Parts: sequence; structure tokens; C-alpha cells
Amino acid sequence: MFVDRVEIEVIAGDGGNGCMAFRREKHVPRGGPCGGDGGGGGSVLIRAKNGVNSLTEFAHQRHWRASPGAPGLGSDCHGRNGADLVLHVPPGTVLIDRESGVIIRDLVNENDEIVIARGGRGGWGNTHFKSSTNQAPRETTEGGKGERRRIILELKSIADVGLIGMPNAGKSTVLSRLSRARPEIANYPFTTKFPNLGLVAVDIDRTFVLADIPGLIEGAAQGHGLGHDFLRHIMRAGILVHLVEPTPMDESDPIHNYEAIRKELAEYSEELAARPEILVVTKAELPGAEEVRNRLVETTGRDDILLISAVTGVGLNKLVTRIADCLKAREPQRA
Repeated sequence: MFVDRVEIEVIAGDGGNGCMAFRREKHVPRGGPCGGDGGGGGSVLIRAKNGVNSLTEFAHQRHWRASPGAPGLGSDCHGRNGADLVLHVPPGTVLIDRESGVIIRDLVNENDEIVIARGGRGGWGNTHFKSSTNQAPRETTEGGKGERRRIILELKSIADVGLIGMPNAGKSTVLSRLSRARPEIANYPFTTKFPNLGLVAVDIDRTFVLADIPGLIEGAAQGHGLGHDFLRHIMRAGILVHLVEPTPMDESDPIHNYEAIRKELAEYSEELAARPEILVVTKAELPGAEEVRNRLVETTGRDDILLISAVTGVGLNKLVTRIADCLKAREPQRA
């Protein structure tokens, strides 16, 4: 099961209480206080780790608690500190405070981490209070409470290029032909329920990550269907490859479909709509594909629209080259 958004509660460990004790040793008539301090509570850390692909683990367990600190002991023995709890999430996970809605941290790269809940401080034993005027102190302090927070973990797929388009536009097929990814492919809409990532090799030295984003529908920006869930993943992609199916199964107009998705992108985020876009007509082996390409050229005023076929392989090399050139042109901008 793929999970890309989940709410959890994290609870840091409480600090151990301080100890009150006095030395009772032979030949030590003026022993004095010897109560040790309590140990500090363990903190909860969240760390990005490659190889973790979804938030499924957190869907099954919503409460995470670090170990408490042990109380202090006599003979000035300090209590054991509680062990920190480290939670691993996929790179690209955003941490959001449940109460305020504020983004706490965006864990983009591997080993990015944050202390999300800090453990309580250990209490002071009575040794801490001894002085020349208070030689037999009986004061101690309790350990501090560990922090408790409710947070939302939201995964945004990290990819150089995002494949977008209406359902059944051929995104999964293109991904499977350009990379070793093996997404589910079938001749009906909404085959893809969650983003699939694949590594595409341009040449011996250049590669890029391609994401197959589930199909969008009109009203996605308002949350219709699974719109917000899908659009969230597109936000990571630096380049958009917009696939247009020439003969949709629902007999809708391809030009209208293209314009509808462009409208949804703009309504969701103006910055997203301004991303570089490579426009591609798929299924070139079907009659009418060339005509749809010509109509798109006339409608958009763009003469760089590609025509490809994932079945026959026509135009795929040209598409990879175009993507690589576009990524190279963006490198100074990203540096």
C-alpha cells in the first residue's frame, strides 16, 4: 500500500526525577548528600532515508514515544538517559504542524533530519543543592516533561521530470519504455493510483528521474477526484512533459483536454503553471494523431510539439534528448 499523507503524534521521553540520598559509610562521619541527577528523556527525530518509499509504516502506527530518563541514584549516580527515537521517512517528506498548519521542515535530501520533539530534562538530586549553609539538603526536582506534538507527514515525490496528462494518455507506458520502472498498465483510465518513479539514462554520464503522475481531471485544483493528492507530487518536478492522447476513450476533444489541465495547473499554483513544458502527442500509430498535433500547433502557436509512440518507439529518442537539453538549460538556474 502506498501512503503519501498521514497524521501522527510524537511524544518525547520524560526526564528522570532527582534522588535524595546521604552517605552512610564506615569511617565517613560527615558523609553529606549523595543523591544523583535524573537522566534526560529521549527525543524524537525524523530523518530522510533513501530506500524508504512511502509512509505506510506510519499509517499503521500513529503514536510514537521515545524512552524516558531513569531517576537518579545514591552515591552520586546519574540516571540513565532515555534513548532517542529516530523515525525514517522518504526524501521529499514535508513536516506540517497539525495545530497551526505551519510547515516545520522540508526533508529534501537523504540524512536531512530534525528533532521534532525534545526530551525532558533530568531532575536535580539533593547533591546539587549542597552549600556551606545547607550541608544536608533535602531538596530535589522532578524530571521535565517531554514535548508532545501532532504533525502531518506529507510526501512529495522528487523527480526531475513529471509526466502529466488526462487518464489513459499513455504516461505509464512511456515511463516503462524509457526506464526500468514497471508501473501497472491497462487499457482503462486511472490505472495509476500513485506516482511511479523511473531513472532514465541519456548517455553514459547523464541520467534523470522521471515521475509518472496519476491522471488529472477537471476540477482537480478544487480537490475533485484525487486532485490535490496528485498535484502535490507535480510540485517537485522541474520540467513537465504534457502527454495528449489523440483519440480519448470518452471521445472528448484532445485540445480541450490539454487546455483543461493547463487551467488546473494554473489554479493550483501559478508557479507550477510557469514551469517549462514539453508538449507531446502520444499514440502516433493511431490514425488522426498527426492531425491532433497540427491542431495543437495552431492553437498554442508552438511548433516544437513532439509526436511519439510508446508502442513502436517512434519519437522516444527525440523526447529523451529534448528533456536532457531542457534540464541542462535549467542547471545554472538551479545552482
